[in-house]
Amino acid sequence: MVDPAAFDFDVIVLGAGAAGLMAAIHAAERGRRVLLLEKGKKPGVKILMSGGTRCNITHDCDNRGIVEAFGPNGKFLHSALANFGVRDTINFFEAEGVATKVEDTGKIFPVSDRALDVLNALLRRLGRTTVKLTLNEPARDVVPLPEGGFRVVTDQRSPTCQHVVVTTGGLSFPGCGTTGDGYGFTKKFGHTIVPTRPALVPVTVQPTWIKELQGVTLPHIGLKVLDENKSLTARRGSTLFAHFGLTGPAPLDVSRAISGHATPTKLMLEVDLLPKVTEQAFDEFLRTQTAANGKQLLAGVMSEMLTRRVCDQLLQLSELPLDRRAAALSKVDRLKLVAAVKRLRLPVRGTLGYEKAEVTAGGVSLDEVDSRTMQSKRQPGLFLAGELLDLDGWIGGYNFQSAWSTGWLAGQNV
Repeated sequence: MVDPAAFDFDVIVLGAGAAGLMAAIHAAERGRRVLLLEKGKKPGVKILMSGGTRCNITHDCDNRGIVEAFGPNGKFLHSALANFGVRDTINFFEAEGVATKVEDTGKIFPVSDRALDVLNALLRRLGRTTVKLTLNEPARDVVPLPEGGFRVVTDQRSPTCQHVVVTTGGLSFPGCGTTGDGYGFTKKFGHTIVPTRPALVPVTVQPTWIKELQGVTLPHIGLKVLDENKSLTARRGSTLFAHFGLTGPAPLDVSRAISGHATPTKLMLEVDLLPKVTEQAFDEFLRTQTAANGKQLLAGVMSEMLTRRVCDQLLQLSELPLDRRAAALSKVDRLKLVAAVKRLRLPVRGTLGYEKAEVTAGGVSLDEVDSRTMQSKRQPGLFLAGELLDLDGWIGGYNFQSAWSTGWLAGQNV
């Protein structure tokens, strides 16, 4: 076994994003000599872009709630969250002067609504350690040494270390520099890469009429992704209509089922515009209100429940004239409207891809990583954390919590 003092560093962390910063900070605070390599001009660029530049740092729930947001793979996070959970995240940032707030959706943001404050807190904490942060220096190769440890090759140098932590991110937001470098490093050591795909990404649909609703936000709708009438996933939440389709929390949450499908154009998006109202209740609303307000325009009656632009579009989809009076609504047409409101079908085109995706689904197989330490089961001394792993959760701060927690746990064990 090589004397640790013989290495240039105890730990080299690849990638100064959320997980990498946390891993470097914690390792250095434990007395490790750490080099943090970042390929870009600045650290934490994706942190600055996240949450509409507000940075949704975590979610207001217990650790079980975080686990559930990641589906079956979420159980991998139990140990990481036990070491550094939601409350630890809040305490970490508040200790650095970043007060937090909980919004109605459960999302936790800095009170300032400034992602820059979150990044600056991390950099302040980093600055109080001995970590050497180097920018504009991408790792080109990670070479295992015969007697243990690694040599990390960059264009400028080839330092040695006892441990390597790979936190290079996925493929989402490639403009941030996340180009999937870590997949190559880990494959070299025998890791399996679960096929990657965009997640938390806007959904594109085939109907051209959707652009008529561009800019309309509905605060609470239901969405299902159907494959030959079988539901692949379903979510409720806020949705923004765009010229290409749908964006906002609910569409982003269901998008992984679309991007992961072999033929997305065979899928159907079923929209429930009033998920808190049953079909029977909406039918009764139309029946009673059109009878009571017969001289009003039908769209005007419906606008008690939905925005006028949406009502006008629903009438057109139901082949009803916009000047139809409420009293003239037949039972057949009433049922058409009920179906349009509660089961609006939108043939899917696809998604906007990695360029607009907030996270990457797929990645390094979790079966090959020790969830108690974040160490590779394929290569001793190699640690993996963050979006590189086959973990992707719902929108709402869950993915950042995964990054903080797995990064911290890696830093704990190097």
